[in-house]
Amino acid sequence: MHSSTGRARWFAVSILALGVLAVSTSAILIRLTLETVTETGIGFSLVISAARLVVASTILLPTWRQVQGTTHQPGAIAYSAIAGVLLAGHFASWTTSLSFTSIAASTTLVTTNPVWVALISWLWLRERPSTKTLLGIAITIAGSLFIGLADSGSSTMSQQPVLGNSLALTGAVTASGYFLLGREAQRRGLPIQQHAAIAYTVAALTLLPLPIFLESSYVGYPALTYGYIVLMAIVPQLIGHTSLNWAVHHISPTIVTLTILLEPIGASLLGYALFREAAGSNVLAGAVIIIIGVAIAVTGQSSPST
Repeated sequence: MHSSTGRARWFAVSILALGVLAVSTSAILIRLTLETVTETGIGFSLVISAARLVVASTILLPTWRQVQGTTHQPGAIAYSAIAGVLLAGHFASWTTSLSFTSIAASTTLVTTNPVWVALISWLWLRERPSTKTLLGIAITIAGSLFIGLADSGSSTMSQQPVLGNSLALTGAVTASGYFLLGREAQRRGLPIQQHAAIAYTVAALTLLPLPIFLESSYVGYPALTYGYIVLMAIVPQLIGHTSLNWAVHHISPTIVTLTILLEPIGASLLGYALFREAAGSNVLAGAVIIIIGVAIAVTGQSSPST
Protein backbone atom coordinates (compact mmCIF):
# COMPACT_ATOMS: atom_id res chain seq x y z
CA MET A 1 0.00 0.00 0.00
CA HIS A 2 2.71 2.43 1.09
CA SER A 3 4.90 1.29 -1.81
CA SER A 4 2.08 1.97 -4.28
CA THR A 5 1.47 5.42 -2.78
CA GLY A 6 5.18 6.19 -2.93
CA ARG A 7 5.41 5.21 -6.60
CA ALA A 8 2.36 7.34 -7.41
CA ARG A 9 3.90 10.33 -5.62
CA TRP A 10 7.20 9.97 -7.45
CA PHE A 11 5.37 9.63 -10.76
CA ALA A 12 3.45 12.86 -10.07
CA VAL A 13 6.67 14.65 -9.10
CA SER A 14 8.31 13.42 -12.30
CA ILE A 15 5.43 14.72 -14.43
CA LEU A 16 5.64 18.07 -12.63
CA ALA A 17 9.39 18.26 -13.24
CA LEU A 18 8.81 17.42 -16.91
CA GLY A 19 6.26 20.21 -17.16
CA VAL A 20 8.55 22.84 -15.64
CA LEU A 21 11.45 21.74 -17.85
CA ALA A 22 9.23 21.87 -20.94
CA VAL A 23 7.84 25.36 -20.27
CA SER A 24 11.38 26.58 -19.53
CA THR A 25 12.23 26.00 -23.20
CA SER A 26 9.54 28.41 -24.41
CA ALA A 27 11.57 31.62 -24.17
CA ILE A 28 14.59 29.86 -25.68
CA LEU A 29 12.60 28.59 -28.67
CA ILE A 30 11.11 32.04 -29.21
CA ARG A 31 14.56 33.64 -29.16
CA LEU A 32 15.91 30.99 -31.56
CA THR A 33 12.96 31.66 -33.86
CA LEU A 34 13.64 35.40 -33.78
CA GLU A 35 17.24 34.76 -34.78
CA THR A 36 16.20 32.88 -37.95
CA VAL A 37 14.88 36.06 -39.57
CA THR A 38 16.51 39.39 -40.41
CA GLU A 39 13.66 41.63 -39.26
CA THR A 40 11.79 41.27 -36.01
CA GLY A 41 9.08 43.29 -34.34
CA ILE A 42 5.51 43.12 -33.18
CA GLY A 43 4.28 41.71 -36.49
CA PHE A 44 6.62 38.74 -36.51
CA SER A 45 6.06 38.13 -32.78
CA LEU A 46 2.35 37.82 -33.54
CA VAL A 47 3.16 35.39 -36.36
CA ILE A 48 5.04 33.20 -33.85
CA SER A 49 2.22 33.37 -31.30
CA ALA A 50 -0.55 32.65 -33.79
CA ALA A 51 1.30 29.85 -35.59
CA ARG A 52 2.19 28.17 -32.29
CA LEU A 53 -1.44 28.12 -31.23
CA VAL A 54 -2.65 26.99 -34.66
CA VAL A 55 -0.37 23.95 -34.50
CA ALA A 56 -1.38 23.15 -30.91
CA SER A 57 -5.10 23.52 -31.59
CA THR A 58 -4.80 21.42 -34.74
CA ILE A 59 -3.23 18.60 -32.73
CA LEU A 60 -6.17 18.84 -30.30
CA LEU A 61 -8.83 18.75 -33.04
CA PRO A 62 -9.97 15.19 -32.18
CA THR A 63 -10.95 16.47 -28.72
CA TRP A 64 -13.70 18.59 -30.26
CA ARG A 65 -15.71 15.44 -30.90
CA GLN A 66 -16.09 15.00 -27.15
CA VAL A 67 -17.24 18.57 -26.42
CA GLN A 68 -20.82 18.06 -27.66
CA GLY A 69 -21.23 14.83 -25.71
CA THR A 70 -20.02 16.31 -22.42
CA THR A 71 -22.52 17.23 -19.74
CA HIS A 72 -21.66 20.65 -18.33
CA GLN A 73 -23.40 23.65 -16.86
CA PRO A 74 -24.44 26.66 -18.99
CA GLY A 75 -21.66 29.13 -19.58
CA ALA A 76 -18.78 26.65 -19.40
CA ILE A 77 -17.92 26.91 -23.09
CA ALA A 78 -18.29 30.71 -22.99
CA TYR A 79 -15.79 30.92 -20.13
CA SER A 80 -13.34 28.78 -22.10
CA ALA A 81 -13.80 30.95 -25.19
CA ILE A 82 -13.17 34.19 -23.28
CA ALA A 83 -10.19 32.51 -21.65
CA GLY A 84 -8.90 31.84 -25.16
CA VAL A 85 -9.01 35.55 -25.97
CA LEU A 86 -6.95 36.27 -22.86
CA LEU A 87 -4.55 33.47 -23.80
CA ALA A 88 -4.07 35.20 -27.15
CA GLY A 89 -3.24 38.41 -25.31
CA HIS A 90 -0.79 36.53 -23.10
CA PHE A 91 1.17 35.02 -25.97
CA ALA A 92 1.08 38.20 -28.06
CA SER A 93 2.45 40.39 -25.26
CA TRP A 94 4.93 37.94 -23.76
CA THR A 95 6.37 36.71 -27.07
CA THR A 96 6.85 40.33 -28.17
CA SER A 97 8.58 41.16 -24.88
CA LEU A 98 11.46 38.84 -25.79
CA SER A 99 12.36 41.17 -28.67
CA PHE A 100 12.94 44.04 -26.25
CA THR A 101 14.22 42.66 -22.95
CA SER A 102 16.33 39.83 -21.60
CA ILE A 103 15.16 36.24 -21.17
CA ALA A 104 15.75 36.47 -17.41
CA ALA A 105 13.67 39.64 -16.99
CA SER A 106 10.86 38.45 -19.28
CA THR A 107 10.43 34.99 -17.77
CA THR A 108 10.68 36.30 -14.21
CA LEU A 109 8.01 38.94 -14.76
CA VAL A 110 5.65 36.65 -16.68
CA THR A 111 5.70 34.04 -13.89
CA THR A 112 4.32 36.51 -11.34
CA ASN A 113 0.83 35.31 -12.33
CA PRO A 114 0.04 33.75 -8.90
CA VAL A 115 0.07 37.27 -7.47
CA TRP A 116 -2.24 38.63 -10.15
CA VAL A 117 -4.54 35.62 -9.67
CA ALA A 118 -4.82 36.58 -6.01
CA LEU A 119 -5.55 40.22 -6.86
CA ILE A 120 -8.12 39.41 -9.56
CA SER A 121 -9.79 36.86 -7.29
CA TRP A 122 -10.04 39.56 -4.63
CA LEU A 123 -11.58 42.12 -6.98
CA TRP A 124 -13.76 39.77 -9.06
CA LEU A 125 -14.62 36.83 -6.83
CA ARG A 126 -14.42 38.68 -3.51
CA GLU A 127 -11.90 36.11 -2.29
CA ARG A 128 -10.03 38.29 0.16
CA PRO A 129 -6.34 37.33 0.39
CA SER A 130 -4.67 36.75 3.73
CA THR A 131 -2.30 39.26 5.29
CA LYS A 132 0.61 37.02 4.27
CA THR A 133 -0.59 36.99 0.66
CA LEU A 134 -0.93 40.78 0.65
CA LEU A 135 2.63 41.05 1.94
CA GLY A 136 3.82 38.75 -0.84
CA ILE A 137 1.93 40.81 -3.43
CA ALA A 138 3.58 44.01 -2.20
CA ILE A 139 7.04 42.42 -2.34
CA THR A 140 6.40 41.05 -5.83
CA ILE A 141 5.22 44.40 -7.16
CA ALA A 142 8.32 46.02 -5.66
CA GLY A 143 10.52 43.45 -7.43
CA SER A 144 8.67 44.00 -10.71
CA LEU A 145 9.19 47.75 -10.44
CA PHE A 146 12.85 47.15 -9.65
CA ILE A 147 13.31 45.18 -12.86
CA GLY A 148 11.06 47.50 -14.87
CA LEU A 149 13.10 50.57 -13.96
CA ALA A 150 16.47 48.87 -14.35
CA ASP A 151 18.62 48.79 -17.46
CA SER A 152 18.14 45.07 -17.93
CA GLY A 153 19.57 44.66 -21.42
CA SER A 154 22.83 42.81 -21.70
CA SER A 155 21.73 41.19 -24.97
CA THR A 156 21.95 43.06 -28.23
CA MET A 157 18.23 42.44 -28.67
CA SER A 158 17.40 44.20 -25.41
CA GLN A 159 17.15 47.74 -26.70
CA GLN A 160 13.92 48.81 -24.99
CA PRO A 161 13.82 46.99 -21.62
CA VAL A 162 11.04 49.14 -20.16
CA LEU A 163 8.74 48.25 -23.08
CA GLY A 164 9.76 44.58 -22.93
CA ASN A 165 9.26 44.36 -19.18
CA SER A 166 5.84 46.04 -19.44
CA LEU A 167 4.81 43.53 -22.11
CA ALA A 168 5.99 40.64 -19.92
CA LEU A 169 3.88 41.94 -17.02
CA THR A 170 0.92 42.26 -19.39
CA GLY A 171 1.50 38.62 -20.28
CA ALA A 172 1.37 37.70 -16.59
CA VAL A 173 -1.92 39.55 -16.00
CA THR A 174 -3.64 38.09 -19.08
CA ALA A 175 -2.42 34.59 -18.18
CA SER A 176 -3.95 35.08 -14.74
CA GLY A 177 -7.32 35.94 -16.25
CA TYR A 178 -7.01 32.91 -18.51
CA PHE A 179 -6.33 30.70 -15.49
CA LEU A 180 -9.31 32.01 -13.50
CA LEU A 181 -11.76 31.72 -16.40
CA GLY A 182 -10.45 28.24 -17.16
CA ARG A 183 -10.98 27.25 -13.55
CA GLU A 184 -14.56 28.52 -13.75
CA ALA A 185 -15.15 26.55 -16.96
CA GLN A 186 -13.92 23.38 -15.24
CA ARG A 187 -16.07 24.09 -12.19
CA ARG A 188 -19.01 24.10 -14.57
CA GLY A 189 -18.15 20.58 -15.74
CA LEU A 190 -15.86 21.08 -18.74
CA PRO A 191 -12.92 18.62 -18.65
CA ILE A 192 -9.44 20.15 -18.87
CA GLN A 193 -8.63 18.67 -22.28
CA GLN A 194 -11.81 20.09 -23.80
CA HIS A 195 -11.24 23.46 -22.18
CA ALA A 196 -7.73 23.48 -23.65
CA ALA A 197 -9.03 22.62 -27.12
CA ILE A 198 -11.58 25.45 -27.02
CA ALA A 199 -9.20 28.01 -25.51
CA TYR A 200 -6.32 27.20 -27.89
CA THR A 201 -8.59 27.36 -30.93
CA VAL A 202 -10.17 30.68 -29.93
CA ALA A 203 -6.72 32.09 -29.14
CA ALA A 204 -5.42 30.98 -32.53
CA LEU A 205 -8.39 32.50 -34.39
CA THR A 206 -8.00 35.73 -32.39
CA LEU A 207 -4.36 36.13 -33.31
CA LEU A 208 -4.46 34.78 -36.87
CA PRO A 209 -5.50 37.99 -38.68
CA LEU A 210 -3.40 40.43 -36.60
CA PRO A 211 -0.03 39.97 -38.35
CA ILE A 212 -1.70 40.73 -41.68
CA PHE A 213 -2.87 44.10 -40.36
CA LEU A 214 0.76 44.82 -39.46
CA GLU A 215 1.88 43.78 -42.97
CA SER A 216 3.60 40.62 -41.73
CA SER A 217 3.32 37.33 -43.58
CA TYR A 218 3.02 33.71 -42.52
CA VAL A 219 5.07 32.51 -45.49
CA GLY A 220 8.54 33.07 -46.86
CA TYR A 221 10.57 32.25 -43.75
CA PRO A 222 13.37 29.66 -43.52
CA ALA A 223 12.37 26.07 -42.80
CA LEU A 224 14.12 26.37 -39.43
CA THR A 225 11.64 29.08 -38.41
CA TYR A 226 8.70 26.76 -38.87
CA GLY A 227 10.58 23.93 -37.18
CA TYR A 228 11.03 26.00 -34.03
CA ILE A 229 7.35 27.00 -34.08
CA VAL A 230 6.28 23.35 -34.24
CA LEU A 231 8.63 22.57 -31.35
CA MET A 232 7.04 25.43 -29.40
CA ALA A 233 3.58 23.98 -29.93
CA ILE A 234 4.65 20.48 -28.90
CA VAL A 235 7.17 20.99 -26.07
CA PRO A 236 6.21 24.03 -23.93
CA GLN A 237 2.58 24.21 -25.05
CA LEU A 238 1.26 20.66 -25.17
CA ILE A 239 3.81 18.77 -23.06
CA GLY A 240 4.57 21.59 -20.61
CA HIS A 241 1.14 23.05 -19.97
CA THR A 242 -0.59 19.67 -20.09
CA SER A 243 1.84 18.24 -17.53
CA LEU A 244 1.32 21.17 -15.18
CA ASN A 245 -2.46 20.95 -15.52
CA TRP A 246 -2.29 17.23 -14.76
CA ALA A 247 -0.01 17.80 -11.77
CA VAL A 248 -2.47 20.23 -10.17
CA HIS A 249 -4.92 17.34 -9.78
CA HIS A 250 -2.38 15.09 -8.07
CA ILE A 251 -0.15 17.44 -6.05
CA SER A 252 -0.95 20.42 -3.88
CA PRO A 253 -1.63 23.43 -6.16
CA THR A 254 0.60 25.49 -3.85
CA ILE A 255 3.54 23.17 -4.52
CA VAL A 256 2.85 23.19 -8.27
CA THR A 257 2.71 27.00 -8.37
CA LEU A 258 5.90 27.31 -6.34
CA THR A 259 7.66 24.82 -8.63
CA ILE A 260 6.73 26.89 -11.68
CA LEU A 261 8.91 29.63 -10.16
CA LEU A 262 11.86 27.51 -11.32
CA GLU A 263 10.97 28.37 -14.94
CA PRO A 264 12.91 31.69 -14.98
CA ILE A 265 15.94 29.92 -13.53
CA GLY A 266 15.82 27.17 -16.14
CA ALA A 267 15.20 29.65 -18.97
CA SER A 268 18.01 31.92 -17.78
CA LEU A 269 20.48 29.03 -17.58
CA LEU A 270 19.52 27.89 -21.08
CA GLY A 271 19.74 31.50 -22.29
CA TYR A 272 23.28 31.82 -20.95
CA ALA A 273 24.32 28.44 -22.38
CA LEU A 274 22.95 29.15 -25.86
CA PHE A 275 23.26 32.93 -26.21
CA ARG A 276 25.80 33.84 -23.50
CA GLU A 277 23.06 36.15 -22.25
CA ALA A 278 23.97 36.91 -18.64
CA ALA A 279 21.32 38.79 -16.70
CA GLY A 280 22.37 42.11 -15.21
CA SER A 281 22.78 42.46 -11.47
CA ASN A 282 19.60 44.57 -11.23
CA VAL A 283 17.59 41.87 -12.99
CA LEU A 284 19.00 39.15 -10.74
CA ALA A 285 18.24 41.19 -7.63
CA GLY A 286 14.71 41.93 -8.86
CA ALA A 287 14.20 38.26 -9.75
CA VAL A 288 15.14 37.18 -6.22
CA ILE A 289 12.72 39.76 -4.75
CA ILE A 290 9.92 38.56 -7.05
CA ILE A 291 10.48 34.87 -6.29
CA ILE A 292 10.43 35.59 -2.55
CA GLY A 293 7.28 37.70 -2.94
CA VAL A 294 5.43 35.12 -5.03
CA ALA A 295 6.45 32.34 -2.64
CA ILE A 296 5.09 34.30 0.33
CA ALA A 297 1.89 35.18 -1.57
CA VAL A 298 1.24 31.59 -2.65
CA THR A 299 1.94 30.00 0.75
CA GLY A 300 -0.38 32.59 2.29
CA GLN A 301 -3.31 31.27 0.28
CA SER A 302 -5.44 28.40 1.50
CA SER A 303 -4.91 25.43 -0.74
CA PRO A 304 -8.09 24.36 -2.54
CA SER A 305 -9.10 20.78 -2.22
CA THR A 306 -8.09 18.47 -5.01
